[in-house]
Amino acid sequence: MQEEYAVAAEATTTTAAPARTGPPRLGLILTACLVGQFMIVLDTTIVNIALPAISTALHFDRVGLLWVVNAYVVVVGGFLLLAGRIADIYGQRRTFLAGVVMFTAASAVGGLATNSTTLVLARGFQGLGGAVMGPATLTVLTHTFTEPAARAKAFGLWSAVSGGAGAFGVLAGGVITQWLSWRWILLVNVPIGIALFALALKVVPESRRPQAARALDVPGAVTVTGGLIGTIYAVSQSSTYGWSSARVVAPLAAGFVLLVAFVLIQAFFSKQPLVPLGFFRNRSVSVGNLVNMFGMAGLFSTFFFLTLILQDVFGYSPVRTGVLYLPISLALAAGGAGLSRLVPKFGPGPVLFAGFLVGAAGLFWLSRLNESSTFLGSILGPTIMIGIGAGAGMVAVTSAATAGLEYHEAGLASGLVNATRQIGISVGLVILVTVASARIRGDLAGVKPTGTAVKHALASGYGLALDGAALSALIAAVLALAAPRRKAAGRQDQPPAAH
Repeated sequence: MQEEYAVAAEATTTTAAPARTGPPRLGLILTACLVGQFMIVLDTTIVNIALPAISTALHFDRVGLLWVVNAYVVVVGGFLLLAGRIADIYGQRRTFLAGVVMFTAASAVGGLATNSTTLVLARGFQGLGGAVMGPATLTVLTHTFTEPAARAKAFGLWSAVSGGAGAFGVLAGGVITQWLSWRWILLVNVPIGIALFALALKVVPESRRPQAARALDVPGAVTVTGGLIGTIYAVSQSSTYGWSSARVVAPLAAGFVLLVAFVLIQAFFSKQPLVPLGFFRNRSVSVGNLVNMFGMAGLFSTFFFLTLILQDVFGYSPVRTGVLYLPISLALAAGGAGLSRLVPKFGPGPVLFAGFLVGAAGLFWLSRLNESSTFLGSILGPTIMIGIGAGAGMVAVTSAATAGLEYHEAGLASGLVNATRQIGISVGLVILVTVASARIRGDLAGVKPTGTAVKHALASGYGLALDGAALSALIAAVLALAAPRRKAAGRQDQPPAAH
């Protein structure tokens, strides 16, 4: 998965006058920003390969295991837009350093965790560090590289590192998990983070907007994040305890109340709302974000379930699993690079429709596998289709969600796309895992749990979840027909859209 967070601060930084504290050391500044972005993206993919090992070591069940992923994703989605404002007010260098400290410390705690609760909390704080650090990486580049050619080169390297980190993560995750320990997928961030902090402290210039409003919508970020966590937790417990259980009703009610509070805060109480509700009156914004949520909820669930299928059903090692992820990673990059050229010609709508339709077909094909399937016969083809669809969707959805907007609105719109992507992935994943767990328990009820029976039940449950993912991607394709056919407005020197 390529979760990129830096565009959230774009609108608030393009008009800022940088206040540099010394002559810029361009190469070292660029290195600091690229390393920071590399760490953020790496930790979204490297964890996937280690999920079975983590489950065994810390006694996660299938539903609990999704929180190793979701704790990171939900917190990033909830605090992303707030982090851009924090950097704007308090300075990009200071915010960048704070994000590095949080991310590194949380990685250390997670790597040393002795129980599931500690690991999930550490992943949540990692997400907070990533949300704080992410916007600052692109903000610093925007302020440092002012010449169009140099800025374009810096943004190109930033995008390349983002894509490369995702592909590298799946392979590195397998190697580290099998040859060292799953703990080192988190502990490896500690020496990198310490070196990055020292480098950024020395070379990254400070920059802020003196005229920026000082109000921060902390209540908005807290309520939306808490509301999502409560709701997602309730859904995840429903298949075990039933919808009438207090363990489901209480967090569901709390989540609902917090989400209602978030809407009220945005509408009436916040001086600087994270998401002005009137923004959704724009069809580009509303349709683009709906497509984003449904599409990413479907396509990116593949990474979670594919790891479990390859290791738990087929019995592949972590290293082999990591290697077998490379085709989908390459397809994702190819889909993004190749189909992005069609957006200016045809508009984002047709590209989104085609991409998500191809992805939905790949998911449906993948869902037909069973315990006797082979990688070449049942996984390689559909995962390439899913990768191409996801790549096309990630590129085109930002164009769809920003089409026709004024330049000063593009930053908020792009940041919102990043946030709704994280939310869509987390909500979609918990629903699909809940569905899969219910099917697996049903298939194993009254059956002797032999190795063959367990593998059959796992394949059946994961297949049903992939059917649900295909439906979600198909809904996104249909919604894409309502997307604007104009290409996104904006200057040519603006930062790259997050994907």
